[in-house]
Amino acid sequence: MAPLRGAKRRKRHPEKALPAGVMAPLPPPDAADWWDSFSRRLAAGHYSKDCQNFESVFKMSRKTFDYICTLITGDFSRKTQGFRNFRFGDKTILALEDQVAVALLRLTTGESLLSIGNRFGMNHSAISNITWKFIESLEDHAISHLKWPDPEEMATIKAKFEKLQGLPNCCGAIDTTHILMCSSAQPNSNVWLDCENRNSMVLQAVVDPDMRFRDVVSGWPGSMDDSCILRTSGFYKLCEKGGRLDGQMELPGEPAGSVVREYIIGDTGYPLLPWLMTPYQERDLSPAKAAFNKQHATARMVVQGAMARLKERWQVLKGELWRPDKHRLPRIIYACCLLTNIMIDLGDTHRERAPASHDHDDGYYQQFSNVADDGAVAQRDVLCQYVSRLGGKLPE
Repeated sequence: MAPLRGAKRRKRHPEKALPAGVMAPLPPPDAADWWDSFSRRLAAGHYSKDCQNFESVFKMSRKTFDYICTLITGDFSRKTQGFRNFRFGDKTILALEDQVAVALLRLTTGESLLSIGNRFGMNHSAISNITWKFIESLEDHAISHLKWPDPEEMATIKAKFEKLQGLPNCCGAIDTTHILMCSSAQPNSNVWLDCENRNSMVLQAVVDPDMRFRDVVSGWPGSMDDSCILRTSGFYKLCEKGGRLDGQMELPGEPAGSVVREYIIGDTGYPLLPWLMTPYQERDLSPAKAAFNKQHATARMVVQGAMARLKERWQVLKGELWRPDKHRLPRIIYACCLLTNIMIDLGDTHRERAPASHDHDDGYYQQFSNVADDGAVAQRDVLCQYVSRLGGKLPE
């Protein structure tokens, strides 16, 4: 994963990876009492049936919530004794579950710190501190949930892309999305002003067929285009040096020597590279090229859907953020990607709720790049012939 701009270096604690086949621990005996108490506080002055339903409030299962609490419990108590002494308006000390719930409420609803503080009779600065301690703990202990696939995982990913979209040796899909920022938060600076005259920060992500984030980078201003952000990312440098996407496969049923390198797919805003396949752009496409573009567009829907679901689930990323700090915003984005992956890894069914649209960048025009590597042009033609030979029939 490429480093996040604006992130501070901190001493890393040993990660607590989720063992294969092991689910999150069962909630403690008093878990029900904790939620009953928290939901009553949450509903105070904002009563609705949703406030009584855990899944409606946090958009995740109790199993996922309990796992997150287990993941970071040591960090919450170790970092500072004072961190455990935040109090509700009635002077009751917030338990670990309370603090995690408050932080998740901030991320899921996108409500301002002041609004959430008013719900619980707390100062907005306390809500901010709780949220940031939570994000720091996720950065320390949940990074195993967002990583580049190992060889075994990559083999599964490639098999899924070929089975579902008919693209052999495909390892992922890449795209970008804009996270809007309040204009008053970035005075006298045009660098954050994007092509739609909005202040924004860009997230670039590579996802797998399950919409799991495999590589993310954020922190770049909205004025930069997709191609430029790609070339400045650590992911690009790794691929160019052969550190990623360097495997090859011979296409079955094709003439001898029909070999394709591992690659990801992206839209027309990206350059055509040996490890990055983009669609054909010329007019009057042949039937074979049109068929390739159709399969390519279908496969790209996984990253479009992942971005749309990210913004839909974590409302803090949707719409203009309340007084964002350009150094902290990348960490908010990263935390939301981590939480999304945790839900996927735990098989949380709440992640499957589809957004109304896959248009995650509403109002932004499609970008175009004319850069094309000669070797990449040849590889795309080989893939095109392979897809055309299948005639729309996906491999068994």
